[in-house]
Amino acid sequence: VQLVESGGGLVQAGGSLRLSCAASGLTFSSYAMGWFRQGPGKERHFVAAIMWSGGSGGSTYYQDSVKGRFTISRDNAKNTVNLQMNSLEPEDTAVYYCAAGPGGLTVPEYDDWGQGTQVTVSS
Repeated sequence: VQLVESGGGLVQAGGSLRLSCAASGLTFSSYAMGWFRQGPGKERHFVAAIMWSGGSGGSTYYQDSVKGRFTISRDNAKNTVNLQMNSLEPEDTAVYYCAAGPGGLTVPEYDDWGQGTQVTVSS
């Protein structure tokens, strides 16, 4: 399994970024896909997840602090998962990781991880 993130960068507070994750080596539509983030000196935390299309109909879940600002989506034809991030805040600064697994909202519930992409939000 290979997961490759892209789309990170430097943005001013209030701005937007769109992260993408290209997946290969797995039956993409059968996996839950998640985004997690890890700030400097902090543990990795859940941001958003979208379940596999068959079980929960592609249900989405968000960390409370990003609800209404971030949107996760998947394209099973292209084996990609995206995270649209709007109204970014300095507190959103972190390395963002894409992950694939059977489903869930915690780090141990995901088996495969990308290398991460840096998001920096300046005030």
